[in-house]
Amino acid sequence: MTVKIVTDSTSDIPADVAERLDITVVPLNIHFGTDNYKDNVTISADEFYSRLATSSTLPKTSQPSPGDFKEIYDELGANADAIVSIHVSAKLSGTYNSAVQAAAQTSAKCPIEIVDSEQVSMGLGLTAIALAGAANNGASMEEITGVAQDTKMRAQVIGLCETLEYLEKGGRIGKAQSLVGSVLKIKPMIIVKDGEIHELGKGRTFAKSVIKLKEAARRFSPIDSLSVIYSTTPEVALEIADELKDMLPPGVDPYLTRFGPVIGTYAGPGAIGIAVIQSVSE
Repeated sequence: MTVKIVTDSTSDIPADVAERLDITVVPLNIHFGTDNYKDNVTISADEFYSRLATSSTLPKTSQPSPGDFKEIYDELGANADAIVSIHVSAKLSGTYNSAVQAAAQTSAKCPIEIVDSEQVSMGLGLTAIALAGAANNGASMEEITGVAQDTKMRAQVIGLCETLEYLEKGGRIGKAQSLVGSVLKIKPMIIVKDGEIHELGKGRTFAKSVIKLKEAARRFSPIDSLSVIYSTTPEVALEIADELKDMLPPGVDPYLTRFGPVIGTYAGPGAIGIAVIQSVSE
């Protein structure tokens, strides 16, 4: 059985990984004033963060249109037995709804399952990678959908921001609103729970917050997969990945990935994230 896996660019899956696993990534949109771009297609992360640093106004983002998804489903459906399409939390983006609308409009004759990951960045990305692994091993749509529901419940994403300015102004602050306006000069830490941004903690310095972030990640052990994500500080991410590698099973390496332009719009420069898929409880 041929089951195609589709996700969106908020997954932050590295392009080479998506290509190797045959994951189709539908890009969201970035808007700098009247200039419009496709996430990591017509604007790279380097170009985005450079422009973000010099722009007088914050960029805006928008989900793919139902037509964007329909085009993908039409194309993939011509040679697939089924499609499983997994996307960023519906509480954070309209992407899931666009996919649902497209599934109702497509000319594809195969069944299409749309899944709300209730996650973002590599919390979504690691889940999509797990689905692709099942698909490439010949699993049915029902089996892959089961993997999706199981894996998304074990996905965890935590992050450290230099500032909450980008999350707040972008309207994605969620349940971490209590961190805003603190009289302390803090480095805020966040966690994705139930599809929304929540407060994880705070530190007085970036270095101390990185230590707390790593400690929080270790509390998720045992894990099956791990990704460290960065916006503009790859050296920090590499150091964290090296230190946390011992959490993984032997022979499994962490993914070192970058917040793409859409997620970078809200995470901002200097942000660090850690995503894991926890192991199944015995």
